[in-house]
Amino acid sequence: MYAAKQMPANPVVAVCGATGAVGQEFLKVLSDVNFPASEVRALASAKSAGKQLPFSGCGRAKAGKLVVREMTSEAFEGVDIALFSAGAQISKQFREAVVAAGAVMIDNSSAFRMEDDVPLVVPEVNPGDVKRHSGVIANPNCSTIEMVVALKPLADLAPIKRVVVSTYQAASGAGMPAMVELYDQTRSYLDSMTMKAEAFAHPLAFNCIPKIDVMMEDGSAKEEWKMVVETKKIMHAPEIGVSATCVRVPVVRCHGEAVNVEFEAPVSVEAAREAWKGAPMMEVFDDPENEVYPMPGELAGTDPVYVGRVRGDASVENGLSFWLVMDQIRKGAALNAVQIAQLLLP
Repeated sequence: MYAAKQMPANPVVAVCGATGAVGQEFLKVLSDVNFPASEVRALASAKSAGKQLPFSGCGRAKAGKLVVREMTSEAFEGVDIALFSAGAQISKQFREAVVAAGAVMIDNSSAFRMEDDVPLVVPEVNPGDVKRHSGVIANPNCSTIEMVVALKPLADLAPIKRVVVSTYQAASGAGMPAMVELYDQTRSYLDSMTMKAEAFAHPLAFNCIPKIDVMMEDGSAKEEWKMVVETKKIMHAPEIGVSATCVRVPVVRCHGEAVNVEFEAPVSVEAAREAWKGAPMMEVFDDPENEVYPMPGELAGTDPVYVGRVRGDASVENGLSFWLVMDQIRKGAALNAVQIAQLLLP
């Protein structure tokens, strides 16, 4: 049984998987938002223990070099919030230790997302769900985050019947090794050398791979299944139909999505734009006549979900089509988790 303790105004924060791409972004985001931590601990595997990571400071946690500690059960003593991005197996391994310490685990993996007692939270969509946690809060799949941030303002205009989405997902979704491999493959291709593929089943450079995660019995890839079930859970809307096709593309760290939405009632392009302009974490880049639209190559390192190419979808009675871009490491992972941590503050 989880014994919740009062969250202090200046919590101790553990960054678990601190040497990975998302772990390092956790440290940046904590500084960027000036999270009111009293201490920030960098935890990772035994082989990373002793490494030093740059940290710009936040709250009462001073700037300087953070010395990485081995992630053990004892490392969570005194921790209030544990930000995890170390993979599903590591999250499962340390869940009991985090909960026993009275801390809250905010987990970036897929380990607990669909458990009934684990809230799956996007602060712009369902912030109130954090209140029912039992020691673990799940960070959704990055592609799901991107889409639901854009869907929420539209759902407030009219009920959504169906969503069809095709994703264009960056190498960053598979971590730092995949990003490095994309650079290496690009050099090899341009030098007329053989490209080595380890992060994915095929070389990603100058290619698109229409399969992310493992295949499921119905012919869907698991990434596509995640988008379906997570969207329903986050939006508290099991009735929404969702069809997803997820593709890995040779982009370093921003995901793109082409989205078609069918509503129960008419929603005009103008109404959608106005809803997005007033919505948190949304930016409208939509002037295609002047070549203005969101592009992954220009938006790395930014926080919002960007929308453009907004138009009616004449293939259904009340349809809308649009294009999204979001930095997968920022809002798609680290920033969303830190925003959840902010919701826990007194």
